[in-house]
Amino acid sequence: MSDQPARPYIGGQAVIEGVMMRSPSSVAIVCRRRSGELVVREQPMTAISKGPRTWPFVRGVATLVESLRLGSQALRWSADLYEQDLSAEEAASAKGPASKRSSAGQASGATLTSLALSMAAIATQDAEPAQISGSPGAGGADGKKRGGGMGVIPILFAVLLFVAAPQAGAELVNKLLGLELEVTSPGFQAITGVAKLAIVVTYLLLIRQISEVRRVFQYHGAEHKAISTYEAREALEVENARRKTAMHPRCGTTFLVMVALVSIVVFSVAGASLAAFLPKLPGGRFVESVGFFLMKLPFLPLIAAVTFEIQRIFARYCTTGPLRALLWPGFLVQKITTAEPEDAQLEVALASLRATLWREESVAAPAQPDRVFEDYSKLLADPGYAGAPG
Repeated sequence: MSDQPARPYIGGQAVIEGVMMRSPSSVAIVCRRRSGELVVREQPMTAISKGPRTWPFVRGVATLVESLRLGSQALRWSADLYEQDLSAEEAASAKGPASKRSSAGQASGATLTSLALSMAAIATQDAEPAQISGSPGAGGADGKKRGGGMGVIPILFAVLLFVAAPQAGAELVNKLLGLELEVTSPGFQAITGVAKLAIVVTYLLLIRQISEVRRVFQYHGAEHKAISTYEAREALEVENARRKTAMHPRCGTTFLVMVALVSIVVFSVAGASLAAFLPKLPGGRFVESVGFFLMKLPFLPLIAAVTFEIQRIFARYCTTGPLRALLWPGFLVQKITTAEPEDAQLEVALASLRATLWREESVAAPAQPDRVFEDYSKLLADPGYAGAPG
């Protein structure tokens, strides 16, 4: 295996009825319409292999920002296709007041699940390839305009859910058990970390019950299986992908788990420094808690950067042997965010991978409009996509 040429890392993300795949020089999204057709959107990206954005720790933050940007655009595009199909089905069905009420109910349900889908997208994002990429964005100017807005709300919600809520939970435990721990103490940060893991797991279990989210989690499993088939240098076929595990060390779910653990160390050090060098804030426990919460926010990029580097090391050196035990916490939570995919979902993931690899090898080819294939066999008949390396 060592004498074989190195190939680009592939990252990905599950979207609504589809999968996005990314390589250093390309990005592709494939979604299955309710008619069974496959829609392919792909375009080149500009690989950046040197400079500050490739430096250790800096690359982690750059990767996260780029992944969120591309991921939100891909999710919005897939949601638009899904909504178009629903609207077409409604138009073809019986019309009248009852139909309008049904449509309103579906729109309300879509609104209620949109945030859960956005958070599911964060959990299903796999690590970006080692080379950071820049691109005009999947979906063009319109995708960029809407994708940016979609990215802000999930981030704010994530800060509330995974920073503010765990600290509030730790404060409650501290009070109920009479521990009398200082907000800045390592003990308090350990409780906060446990609360954070509990909130992450509980939240993922809850949104998994939403049918649309569970479908996304199935596509997440399909994405992992497709990438594992590629990494094993096997032919990109459904039969090979079906045999692969749905777990992957570079998964965004593992990243969330590791963030919770890394934050315990970072905030413990930050809290100790705050207690040693800054005067105690006036106004009592509440003001102190709010102040420490605000103090945490600038450290979030650092935590993301450190976690990114640790995950890269684990993914490279801990996939076999006794060190694989280090991946188990992330794999356990991945059992929530992945589900065994259907063959039709594996087809979508493999199609997205094939489109990405075609663009990776033909990066000089001009960007092309969205392509529609009647089914997976028709996509495989395309000379470019059929020749994707396995």
